[in-house]
Amino acid sequence: MGLFKNVMAEEKDITVKSKTNFLYSFSLLSKEKNEAINTVYAFCRKTDDIVDDENASEDVKYKLIREWRNEFEKALVSKSKFSLLNKVNDIRKKFNIPVEPFFELMKGMEMDIQKKRYKNFEELYNYCYCAAATVGLMCIEIFGYRNKKTKEFAVNLGIALQLTNILRDLKKDAENGRIYLPKEDLEKFGYSEEDLMKNNYNNSFIELMKFECERARLYYNKANECLTREDKGLMFAARIMEKIYFGILEKIEK
Repeated sequence: MGLFKNVMAEEKDITVKSKTNFLYSFSLLSKEKNEAINTVYAFCRKTDDIVDDENASEDVKYKLIREWRNEFEKALVSKSKFSLLNKVNDIRKKFNIPVEPFFELMKGMEMDIQKKRYKNFEELYNYCYCAAATVGLMCIEIFGYRNKKTKEFAVNLGIALQLTNILRDLKKDAENGRIYLPKEDLEKFGYSEEDLMKNNYNNSFIELMKFECERARLYYNKANECLTREDKGLMFAARIMEKIYFGILEKIEK
């Protein structure tokens, strides 16, 4: 299949190849924390690769993610056959990262396999939480924080970033048969899935996008409201990430 072909490779290689904003924002961390972030990112990237493997059927993807989850469970209690998962668990224990975000991320990837449409924002929120907020919850344990409200910061920022991703990749996702915008939103603005598939960017689309961008802005604002002064410095890497993605949102709005 190729999904696990390179999983034994050094996690740094996985992250360097990706060349994403995620890594750039963490380049100023201490060596120890940077290595921990690289390991967590490699786990997230490999988990996401299950969904992105265009050559795999849905049945194969389910099989692969079940294997990935089973191997992670083995790493938690003894040892996985994948060295990356063993290192993830070492990092998890070192920085006291709860196991839940890892399992919830895998749940989010399962959702991506089986779910191509979202009825309402509640459904989309649940997906965004699993796919992105979980990553933030992992990362803040590595950054370190003092105030419990920083967990809310991580969740809200994760939702904001994922909503921005969805708006940025609207066309590409539609071409691949996925529409993340809630059906109730499309109906509210009189814009159809067919319109989106045909790249029909009419007035209804413009109003719909204004609405979706405003919702993303709301979560950026919520994130900032939850970040206390005592933790602002500790969250500098996340705030760089926020600035990059907020810039993407502003470009979409234009």
